[in-house]
Amino acid sequence: QVQLVESGGGLVQAGGSLRLSCAASGKIFRINSMGWYRQAPGKERELVADIVPDGSANYADSVKGRFTVSRDNAKNTVYLQMNGLKVEDTAVYYCNAEIRISPLSTTRDYWGQGTQVTVSS
Repeated sequence: QVQLVESGGGLVQAGGSLRLSCAASGKIFRINSMGWYRQAPGKERELVADIVPDGSANYADSVKGRFTVSRDNAKNTVYLQMNGLKVEDTAVYYCNAEIRISPLSTTRDYWGQGTQVTVSS
């Protein structure tokens, strides 16, 4: 009933930029945190950045100063602007959102399908 659809991944040279988008749709009462995780081959999934409705954001140390997370609450959409990309940023990036589907429901995590970001040297 709830879907997160990502877009914007691709191949870029080191030092380049990409912008990821993720739109939530379906039966949604309220969205709390929205954010991005990534998983590189052979590694665990890790938080990249997340943002709450008032705009307060949290970043992994490895991306601070290079990545910017933002959201459009009216569109239920979260963005990740990635600048100064490094080879080590190569991973599948997953959108995440904490969503309540009704006033009486509990909040649960929803995930996008993932989008590949590849940074070449």
